[in-house]
Amino acid sequence: MENQRVLKLKAKITFLLILLFSVINLQGQNRWVIDPDGSIIWNVKPGELHSDNIEMSGRFISVIATYGVDEKGKLQGTKQLVFPMLRTIPNDTHASLTYVFGAEAEPVIKINNRPVIEKITRFSLRGILKTESEINGNINCKREFFPSTDKPMAIEKFTIANSSELDITIDIEDFEKTSRSHREKSVYDVYEISAKTSGAGIFTLHPKESLTFAVIFTGYKISDKPLHPVIEKELSQRQDFVVKMFNSLIFTSPDPVLNRMFAFAKIRGMESIYETKGGLVHSPGGGAYYAAIWANDQAEYANPFFAYTGYSTAIEAGMVSWSWFSKYMNPGFKPIPSSIIAEGTGFWNGAGDRGDQAMIAYGASRFALALGDHKAAEELWPLIEWCIEYCKRKINKDGVVTSDSDELEGRFPSGTANLCTSSLFYDALNSAAYLGRDLGKSPKLIAQYNAMAKELKSSIEKYFGAKVDGFDTYRYYDGNNVLRSWICIPLTVGLFDRAKGTVDALFSQKLWTDQGLLTQEGSETFWDRSTLYGLRGVIAAGAVEKGLKYLTFYSNSRLLGDHVPYAVEAWPEGNQRHLSAESALYCRVITEGVFGFRPTGLSSFSITPQLPETWKGMTLTNIIAFGGRKIDLLISRKGSKIEINIIVDGTRVRNSIVENGYKLEIDL
Repeated sequence: MENQRVLKLKAKITFLLILLFSVINLQGQNRWVIDPDGSIIWNVKPGELHSDNIEMSGRFISVIATYGVDEKGKLQGTKQLVFPMLRTIPNDTHASLTYVFGAEAEPVIKINNRPVIEKITRFSLRGILKTESEINGNINCKREFFPSTDKPMAIEKFTIANSSELDITIDIEDFEKTSRSHREKSVYDVYEISAKTSGAGIFTLHPKESLTFAVIFTGYKISDKPLHPVIEKELSQRQDFVVKMFNSLIFTSPDPVLNRMFAFAKIRGMESIYETKGGLVHSPGGGAYYAAIWANDQAEYANPFFAYTGYSTAIEAGMVSWSWFSKYMNPGFKPIPSSIIAEGTGFWNGAGDRGDQAMIAYGASRFALALGDHKAAEELWPLIEWCIEYCKRKINKDGVVTSDSDELEGRFPSGTANLCTSSLFYDALNSAAYLGRDLGKSPKLIAQYNAMAKELKSSIEKYFGAKVDGFDTYRYYDGNNVLRSWICIPLTVGLFDRAKGTVDALFSQKLWTDQGLLTQEGSETFWDRSTLYGLRGVIAAGAVEKGLKYLTFYSNSRLLGDHVPYAVEAWPEGNQRHLSAESALYCRVITEGVFGFRPTGLSSFSITPQLPETWKGMTLTNIIAFGGRKIDLLISRKGSKIEINIIVDGTRVRNSIVENGYKLEIDL
């Protein structure tokens, strides 16, 4: 017995040392550092050569800014502008007007009649791309680039400060570059895209004085009036949005990287919402996907998260997406399209049925439960019920749900029935049963949903449960004999029978890489969505120490590495675009993985906190859910157990001391 205790202690010490050295090694390799002001900073070293890009969005524009330095410290970069409501022909998924400005959109700046050469010293990010540079060693220049929150416009604000002891003369070029679209290629009108200076002129700057001016990037129909923004107001509105994201749904832990990554993920997850003619719409972005919705990105990934953020814009976008999907319900039960595009006027279903109805039922039922709005839930119920009936009709003789493909749309094989679709349907049935109960739906129907879920759970085990490459886990489809990243899906919906083998398989050398999970063993492809599902599922299954190690590794890489500061789509496809819904999935690693938050009714939920051994406590505060209630979850270590305090609207409603990983049911 004593030997076993010694071995366990040695194993624990070894694990903690490995984790500690891994974190130290990661921090040593990071290009960026965390700043106390809420930003991350890249202090440029002499001779350093590097470039990166970031996407930022507002209601009428998205910008992908490429930035960096050459070996001499000179600024390099471009600005790709996307105007989702300036539709082009053909008006398909990718028909958002796009234009790229490079160095030609830079106004000439002269100091004492000589063109300036900026030496870049620092970049910082916190919802705004800031660049700091030196000119002649005693002049400082700061740039702040950001999208307008409510106009088809982006702004780069310049501030030049005279830190010398002499007066200087600054000449700002009165610059403008415009481009117009062809009428026959424009849906609404001829469009004009423009970059021009605001605040040009010749100025004398005394010592310690500063000067501001800006470059304004706009896109509009020529029949519209040109925009004349107030720069400081536009900057203030963007800053206010960032502050709102930091102050909503706050995660606090002993790890500053996880805390900051979570805060940043809320920015990206909730900024990519566009004011289309069909209403507010959340879209992935990435330079390609705007003014449109998908059954995976919006219905499955983002909307369930939006429901408990308290951000009314995101919640409204969620409701709009459900109404768009609902329009395609039909009595013949033909599948709802995978994507509804072009401001709601068209659709794309090029991959056939990807299991989209399971995705929609899963997301809509979780969204309705967490929102806790009886009226909204009644509006969503027909869509949920229809999608469940559709999936029921697709169940094969083995008791699992068939589909043409999965959300990877044939990039990798998925057979005639895949693990992801059946797992999502299982969760949808459970959520629909909770929801139907609180809406007063037929007890017979609720009993049917519960029975179907029980049968499906058994069928998933029988059909997909398998030994793959020596791991007791799941095959992704009939005939699959190599490991797939989506074997993590059952863990995210509470199916833990094969948790150990699945966790071991996910973190084996066959699947885990320095970029997260491979899509398929033996491939080079990775998609962050499966990595984020995997991390969420592993932690939810109770493997919190192992999950934390890899979550820490992943978060350091994405927040502070070479391509920052958000979760990405994939590689090599898309070249690691900052798609928005992936950031929502990152947040769900914390909310649903670490805290185990799960809505179980219009005014009830369960939590299953997984407090890491090295943490004394963690909190998730300012959850806004279940009819607008403000909920705080406070978890702290209490000897060998954990103490859970739940505060609702300022009043403590539960204090419990339980084993770590204990499931607590809360009825409000």
